[in-house]
Amino acid sequence: SGFNSIGHMDTMLRGRHHIGHYKEGEEFIQNVFHALYLLFPGKEKSNLSIFWLQYEISKVIQCLQAKKKKKLKAQGKKSKRLAKNLLKAPDNRNQLSLWKLYAYLEWLLGNINDARKVFDTALSTAGMGGLKSPQLCSLTLLYAQLEVELLESTEGAVTSRAVHILTKLAESGPYVSYSGQVLSVNVLKARKTYEHALQDYLSKIPFPDQNQVSDADQLVNLVGCYALFQYLTVGIDAAVSVYAQASEKLEASGPQKCENDGENFGMQNFPTALEAVTLLHTNLLRFHMKISVYPLNPLREALTEALKRYPSNQSLWRSYIHIQRKSHSASKARRFFDGVTRSTNSLEPWLFAIQAEQMRKKLIENVQRADVGEIHSTIPETGLTNRIIALFEHAVQTENGTHCPLLWRMYLNFLV
Repeated sequence: SGFNSIGHMDTMLRGRHHIGHYKEGEEFIQNVFHALYLLFPGKEKSNLSIFWLQYEISKVIQCLQAKKKKKLKAQGKKSKRLAKNLLKAPDNRNQLSLWKLYAYLEWLLGNINDARKVFDTALSTAGMGGLKSPQLCSLTLLYAQLEVELLESTEGAVTSRAVHILTKLAESGPYVSYSGQVLSVNVLKARKTYEHALQDYLSKIPFPDQNQVSDADQLVNLVGCYALFQYLTVGIDAAVSVYAQASEKLEASGPQKCENDGENFGMQNFPTALEAVTLLHTNLLRFHMKISVYPLNPLREALTEALKRYPSNQSLWRSYIHIQRKSHSASKARRFFDGVTRSTNSLEPWLFAIQAEQMRKKLIENVQRADVGEIHSTIPETGLTNRIIALFEHAVQTENGTHCPLLWRMYLNFLV
C-alpha cells in the first residue's frame, strides 16, 4: 500500500486532512535516492544532491501549507540533517546551488538569522565572478527576493539588506556582510554596472549555441536582480521598464530564428527565458500590490498576455485565479478561459477554469449559509453546479483530458 499514492493529489481534501506522502511510498523514494547516490560520479552526484534537497524542500512547503507545526518540526530536522550531510561531500562543498537550497530551507523553517548566515557564507566563499557568474547571480537573486518579502513598505528600502546584497553583486569584489547602511555612491555605481551588463547580454541574443542554456539562465537572473534593484532604489515603474526591455528583445529574437531553421535546437531555450522573465514581472507586480496601493490593470494585462503564450504555466494561472477572486464579475474571466481552451491542447486551462468556478461556488455557499437572524437561506446554487459539470464534460472529452487520472478523480469527487 502507498505506492498507488506516490502521485498524491495535493489538490483534494479528504475530510479535514490533506492527502500527503504515504509512508511506504516515501520509503521507496528515499531508497531510490540512497541507491543512486552511491552509483553516480562527480557532476551527476552534485545534480542528484540538488534534486534530493529540492524534494525535501517540497515536503517542508507541504507541511507549511497544511499548517501542521509538529510535522513541520520533525520534517525540518530530517531535511536539515540531509542538507548538511550532502554539503559535507567533497564534490558538493563549493556547489553554490546546494548552499542556496540549504539557506532557503532554513528560511522556510523560520530560522531567518541562520539562513542569512548561510547565504553570507556562500556569498563570501563564492569568489568574485559578480554578474558574470550564473550561480552567484541566482543565489543573490533568491536572497534579495526573500529579504524584499520581509519589507512592509518600499519607504527606506534604499538602505535595506536587499539593496546591499544586490549592490555587492554588481561590485564584483569580495562580499562584506550587511552593516545597516548602503552608500548612495555605491548604489549609483551599481546601477551603471547593471545597465551595461544588461545591454551586453541583450546585444548577444541570440546566443552562440554552445553556451545556450547557461546564457539564457544567466540573462533571466540578471534581469531579475537589476529589476529588483531598480524597484527598491527608484520604484515600480523603473522595474517594469527593465522587464519590458528584456521581454521585447527576447520576443524579437525568438520566432524568426525558429522559422528560418527548424532544426536549430539552440533556440528552444528562448521561450523558457521569456517565460521566466514574465513570471518575475508578474510576481513583482503582485508583491507591490500587497504592500502599497497600485491599480490591478497592469497585472491583469500582463497575466492575460502571458497565459495566451504559455497556457500550461501553473504559477501564472494561480496568480490569475488569485486576482480574479477579487472581482465580482466572472464573465471576463470565463471568456478568457474559453478563448485559451479553444486555442491550446494543454490541460491546465481546463483544470484552472474548473478550480475558479469551484472557488466561486464555495464563496456563494458560504455567504448563503450565513445566519441572518431567524432566516436561513436554503436556496441551492444550481447554476454554478451545472456550469462546473459542463466544464468537466468538455475537459474529459479532450485528448489529454481523457488520459488524466487527476481530472477524472476531481470529477468523481465533485459529483459525490
